[in-house]
Amino acid sequence: MDRSFTSYHIEDRSFASYIKREIHREATHGHFTRQQIGEIDIIVSELTSNLVKHAGSGELLYRIFNHQETESTFEILCMDKGPGIADLNRMKKDGNSTTNTLGQGLGAIERLSNYSQVYSMPGWGTILLARITTRKAESIIRKNGREIGISALCVNKPNETVCGDGYRIRKMSTGVQVFFGDGLGHGPQAKEAVDRAGDFFLDCDETEPVAILRKIHETVRRTRGLVATIVTIDNQRNEWTICGVGNIITRMYSGMQYRNYPGYNGTVGLNIPNTMKSTTYPIEARQHLVMCSDGLLTRWDLNRYPSVFKYDNVILAAALYRDYSRRTDDASVLIAKVS
Repeated sequence: MDRSFTSYHIEDRSFASYIKREIHREATHGHFTRQQIGEIDIIVSELTSNLVKHAGSGELLYRIFNHQETESTFEILCMDKGPGIADLNRMKKDGNSTTNTLGQGLGAIERLSNYSQVYSMPGWGTILLARITTRKAESIIRKNGREIGISALCVNKPNETVCGDGYRIRKMSTGVQVFFGDGLGHGPQAKEAVDRAGDFFLDCDETEPVAILRKIHETVRRTRGLVATIVTIDNQRNEWTICGVGNIITRMYSGMQYRNYPGYNGTVGLNIPNTMKSTTYPIEARQHLVMCSDGLLTRWDLNRYPSVFKYDNVILAAALYRDYSRRTDDASVLIAKVS
């Protein structure tokens, strides 16, 4: 289950053509129709063109993954630190442009995508999200009438081909459980540790986070090791249950007010405390749980992003990555929303 994003920094038009060819080649190996591949080509072309014209440079994140043998999803994020868009609704209408072009870019992306969103602030920049999929998106899990939205953004360390961060999600009879891990270091050995832990998590017969972490600890002893946090969203008990080992930053937001979850010192697979217990939080309306690997700086502030909770979780994850990534390690953000 590798759903990490590939990152490209774009600074001129010449590199944009290479990116378009790479994404087109990868899309042809998915389960998209010929029409959808053509739509992906147009979306990538519009995004890279807009990035150079309006912001001068920026970063493109994309991933293509298969759900089953016949289903695929393409997801792309375009991020810049340009002037931003003052009147977004106006700029989505064909014919409106700030660079004397046809002004059809944003409108075309919205029409061709199964799902798209734009988050922009004057003076801060813009993040655009677009998805094309062969099936109805299932980012929201419904349990006992409550909607649980879980999204993650995992990006390799620059010049690495794999990501040593990872996550898994499993449905339970009373809710949902999430594993989020960061293999020590980066590269293939870090990925091996986090994948072995995540795959064991999916099949583990334990349900309490502490017990799961102890079993994962025994399972990954022969690997490099990892830091990990396990979260249970239990609709029957109406509470979150969290236990983590290592330096994954975990915050529970109710509006813009938050509480930090302090993980235990140690490394799963090498040394963990003899005594651990889970921490519980009551489930409240419009809560967000935000977890970040140490590839991001710790002093991030969501007050920088007005109204961001109204957007897709991936938009918020991308904003944190854009502004706080260290660029010296794998960088990942996972966000769980309960409504």
